[in-house]
Amino acid sequence: MSQFPKDFLWGAATASYQVEGGHDAEGKGLSNWDVFSHLPGTTYQGTNGDVAVDHYHRFKEDVALMAELGMQTYRFSISWPRLLPQGTGKVNEAGVKFYSDLIDELLKHNIRPMITLYHWDLPQALQDKFGGWASREIVDAFDGYARLCYERFGDRVDLWSTFNETIVFIGMGYFTGQHPPKLNDPKVGIQACHHVFLANARAVKSFREMKINGQIGFVNVLQPNDPISDSPEDRRACEFAEGIFTHWLYDPVLKGEYPAELLAMAQQAFGVPEFHPGDEQLLKENIVDFIGLNYYKREMIAHNDDINGFEMNNSGQKGSGRGLGFKGLFKTVRNPNGVYTDWDWEVYPQGLTDAIGRITHRYGNIPIYITENGLGAKDPIVNGEVLDQPRIDYLRDHIKATADAIAQGADVRGYYPWSFIDLLSWLNGYQKQYGFVYVDHENNLARKKKLSFDWYRKVIESNGETL
Repeated sequence: MSQFPKDFLWGAATASYQVEGGHDAEGKGLSNWDVFSHLPGTTYQGTNGDVAVDHYHRFKEDVALMAELGMQTYRFSISWPRLLPQGTGKVNEAGVKFYSDLIDELLKHNIRPMITLYHWDLPQALQDKFGGWASREIVDAFDGYARLCYERFGDRVDLWSTFNETIVFIGMGYFTGQHPPKLNDPKVGIQACHHVFLANARAVKSFREMKINGQIGFVNVLQPNDPISDSPEDRRACEFAEGIFTHWLYDPVLKGEYPAELLAMAQQAFGVPEFHPGDEQLLKENIVDFIGLNYYKREMIAHNDDINGFEMNNSGQKGSGRGLGFKGLFKTVRNPNGVYTDWDWEVYPQGLTDAIGRITHRYGNIPIYITENGLGAKDPIVNGEVLDQPRIDYLRDHIKATADAIAQGADVRGYYPWSFIDLLSWLNGYQKQYGFVYVDHENNLARKKKLSFDWYRKVIESNGETL
């Protein structure tokens, strides 16, 4: 018998900017990524999402493939500027119709939608008007956008999440300058992160006030951190890393408060986050219903007295990334015994089991969805077939790791590999492939099923028993 519950959900995930294209179609407004990706030197070989894989025009074809795969659920995000070109105000009804039609098409094929409200594509109009996430005005704007989505789609969608991976769009947008708005300002970044938590709480509050029939959660990176040695210095450095990468991002949405030690450090060093009257109560009273976990890798941590900054591998040339360091706190280092992808991400399935255990230990038996998990690789094509056996091996091992977490008592309710289809991988362009479906950019974006497609179909069909 399968180790997965009978009602376990098997699906896959994507995000709006990475698949849709139609960047200016039928009244859509500019997003921050529409602007940022056209700046020289920001992305691999200047790639952008203007067309992406044209899901905007080909969603029926894609949903048919999802149905053939046997997907029971599909996690996708909504493009805020497609619905509200200026971020607030006048609604673009053509954008509403696109998502409404997509939802109807999914339901027609018995595929349950999971909507992510924000997967990094901010209306550029709000960045220009008041600085985006750096301003408290964003909280009202996001709440208005969320309410519009609940109003238009809440009759058919019962799984929602507010945000995807705050650590990435805030960390790389405001601390390392590799994402929009290209800032290196910890003070602004910490305050912007606070506004994300307030916006989440407001959106959760509205969800409940509007009596939407469903559950609403928050999606975070799940990155377990382990010390590279047992030395007191490395162990303390690892505690800092785990605090910043996990506790700072999970506590406000699952406990309604910040971790006390880190909050004191941030306020002493930078004077932020600034709290206004009512902030603490808002966070405390609007805990999410579930947590979405995006797991790809773990990091080994060492004490750090030399490195400050972040040098990513965006080329797929193994060894070209130099990791992350906060001088005086910690740095990421390579595991000498680890197995790494071409993008320098350690392949460590046991980390998924361990990290789920850490989440349940700290927050109780909160409902969990694995909202992303996958292998980014350059898939070989042999005699016209996409032979992505390493992806099958990766997913098999991580599905087993998920089953182990369930056996240990974790309330894991669904699994969404990243991703359904090959898509724009942000700074990495189209060369970093994740999907069950290959997209031929030289041949009218033709879709082609990979080796992993039929494998995952059997996994779903057997409820995780056939791996």
